[in-house]
Amino acid sequence: QVQLVESGGGLVQAGGSLRLSCAASGRTVSSYTMGWFRQAPGKEREFVAAFWNIGSTLYADSVKGRFTITGDNAKNTVYLQMNSLKLEDTAVYYCAASPRSGWYAQRSNTYDYWGQGTQVTVSS
Repeated sequence: QVQLVESGGGLVQAGGSLRLSCAASGRTVSSYTMGWFRQAPGKEREFVAAFWNIGSTLYADSVKGRFTITGDNAKNTVYLQMNSLKLEDTAVYYCAASPRSGWYAQRSNTYDYWGQGTQVTVSS
């Protein structure tokens, strides 16, 4: 089994940046599809970004050009660099892992393992 722990969330003003980290047990990053999802109050969980095959990436339209997902196999860690943050980016951000390589990466039910989430709050 895989354990995922997110960190790096916090309070930031609109236009600012945050970098989220997801530490995984074992070699999850090197052999799994890693994804980031987010859930705002009163809304369903939505896809943000995914990373697989040591370089393949996929982004939600709402974050393209602003967010970047990367993976560090040596550290078994996935990152989400968030720039030009907007008020609507406020949410709990979750890291997820799937043993399948890039299949239906935008769907939450693709992922077998989930972290507990880290809060990101963007203020005006």
